Amino acid sequence: IFAGKALANTAPFILFAVLAVAYLKASGAENLLAKAFEGNPARMIVLAALLGGLSPFCSCEVIPFIAALLAVGAPLSAVMAFWLSSPLMDPAMFLITSGTLGWDFAMAKTIAAVGLGILGGFGALAFANTPIFANPLREKPQVGGCCGVKAPFSATPVWAFWTVPERRTIFRATGLENGVFLLKWLALAYVIEALMLAYVPAEWIARILGGEGIGPIILGAFVGAPAYLNGYAAVPLVDALVQQGMTQGAAMAFVIAGGVSSIPAAIAVWALVKPRVFAAYLGFAVLGAVLAGLTWQAVA
Repeated sequence: IFAGKALANTAPFILFAVLAVAYLKASGAENLLAKAFEGNPARMIVLAALLGGLSPFCSCEVIPFIAALLAVGAPLSAVMAFWLSSPLMDPAMFLITSGTLGWDFAMAKTIAAVGLGILGGFGALAFANTPIFANPLREKPQVGGCCGVKAPFSATPVWAFWTVPERRTIFRATGLENGVFLLKWLALAYVIEALMLAYVPAEWIARILGGEGIGPIILGAFVGAPAYLNGYAAVPLVDALVQQGMTQGAAMAFVIAGGVSSIPAAIAVWALVKPRVFAAYLGFAVLGAVLAGLTWQAVA
């Protein structure tokens, strides 16, 4: 009953999110992504972080694109900025987050996603000549994405997509795929939330992830990695944790660290770069999550 009511309350956000993502896919808006990797390094880092934090592309979908960019010499700093911000926010996730955790939390997470990308991008740029980032690519990077994209981001967007039959088909297929995906994960997440609220004593959560100071925030960042299902399923989970005493700062650290270290996001990085670069990616994620948690705790 709880899960059904929660899904019904979230339904308008799900519908709008599905239609928005389907439009962006059908029109080919993703082709604008390549523009972020042109120009001077600072511009590339900022644009890559912005596009990563706002674009609706799954992590594995960009593997072929990123592999091609790295192969032709695109700076790792800009790619790092995109990698860090991309799994954290997109139009669908913003709407789902705002519908459950509030517009303020969704906006803060969006800002944190872009900020994390910029932090990691400029961090990679600053240490570009150190052993950590020297020769970052694997010898034979895996260029196949789990989304089945062969040559992405190479055409011109068609904003009036309905004039092209093939793009209408893409719109329908993408809408159906995303609708089923969101309903499946959110239904599971709301069931988990109901079980947590019913059977996990609130004082446990309050004792572990509540209270003042940096401790709960750091713990939230480290708990986020193994406990994170995916960006959509995490929203009801965090809602339940907050209701049971988790601090706002720990909640933000949880979703930032968990999003970047989730399996789809991590695979996208692991497939292309050497372990030391992957370790730097995770290090930036934890550092950024703690900073985001501290900032949100101070202003929430």
